[in-house]
Amino acid sequence: MDEMLAKKLRILADAAKYDASCSSSGAPKRVAGKGELGSTTGAGICHAYTPDGRCISLLKILLTNYCLFDCAYCVNRRSSNVQRAAFTVEEVVTLTVEFYKRNYIEGLFLSSGIIKSPDHTMELLTRVAKSLRRDHGFRGYIHLKSIPEASPWLVEEAGLYADRLSINVELPTEASLERLAPEKNGAVIQNAMQQIGARIIEAKAEKRRFSPAGQSTQVIVGADATTDEALIRKSAHLYGSFNLKRVYYSAFSPIPDGSTILPLKPPPLQREHRLYQGDWLLRYYAFTPDDVADATENGMFALDVDPKLAWALKHRDRFPIDVNVADREMLLRVPGLGARAVDKIVRARRHTRLRLDDVARLTSALKRARPFLIAADYHPSGGLTDRLDLRARLADPPKQLSLF
Repeated sequence: MDEMLAKKLRILADAAKYDASCSSSGAPKRVAGKGELGSTTGAGICHAYTPDGRCISLLKILLTNYCLFDCAYCVNRRSSNVQRAAFTVEEVVTLTVEFYKRNYIEGLFLSSGIIKSPDHTMELLTRVAKSLRRDHGFRGYIHLKSIPEASPWLVEEAGLYADRLSINVELPTEASLERLAPEKNGAVIQNAMQQIGARIIEAKAEKRRFSPAGQSTQVIVGADATTDEALIRKSAHLYGSFNLKRVYYSAFSPIPDGSTILPLKPPPLQREHRLYQGDWLLRYYAFTPDDVADATENGMFALDVDPKLAWALKHRDRFPIDVNVADREMLLRVPGLGARAVDKIVRARRHTRLRLDDVARLTSALKRARPFLIAADYHPSGGLTDRLDLRARLADPPKQLSLF
């Protein structure tokens, strides 16, 4: 790699680190044939994890960090005093192919600042994916950031070559966008997401290819005063309205020469973690937005206990429940029981009455579940479920720094 290209790579890989939405989950499995490159299978410079636990390595870069927009929270904003660089389409293609041949990566995550115009930028992003697929037979994963202000037909073309398209909503409310990113429009962003969502549904029905891994989005956490409850309700709306695969939560990180309207400190990273846990309750545990909101205090998730445990502690009157007779929906609300463990419990109890040891073999978090469960040989003794110190007993231990 020549020195100039290596310098661009350093700048534009670093500039891309703030975008969290680079999971490769949902991509169809493909293996390269004769004369082709890449695959979307296999195990593990960015690591993404699929739902089945596989680690995928992606080249995660910006096409350029030049940008016409001046979003207050963005390190690459127009007024930011950062080192700038721009790849050509051919350079991104070459990097992807050469990195794949060296077994560094299995796919590409490509975003960009807005240069010249949204249409021009979207066209360049699409040309990268098109060249990889058509000119090099690249069969690996490709995730493109779509530009919401770009012409619909350009986004349509991008979906023919990308596995996933994503548009960042950036901030959860229109008021926050007006304050921190006045050049962006929430209605335009959601209209673009609606367009992509509709095309994905149509393509599946017609059995043709268009962004087969779906679409995702990212929201910044902690740049404004939006509560966790409001963020979760926003996510529920996005999932319901646009059939999103994922909403990613990215903790705000103070940037050099940042605006005085931004917070001086980032939010605790544990807040980001709790939002993901609340998000999973929506997606996999049959919680409604109101249920998840009920797990908050004044609209915020506790940092010492996860949202499902917080909900259970507020609804102790509904526990303990019998693993041998409780319905699946209620079992999903037991702290420490994951969706897979619940399904195993439901299957196993068809053949036998489950004892506590049987449950222990199905979950690694029995300590957290015990106060909320009844088994064939077990009932929480001494009013364990109602103990005043139960929260303290089950709270996450304080995190300590490690040298390793």
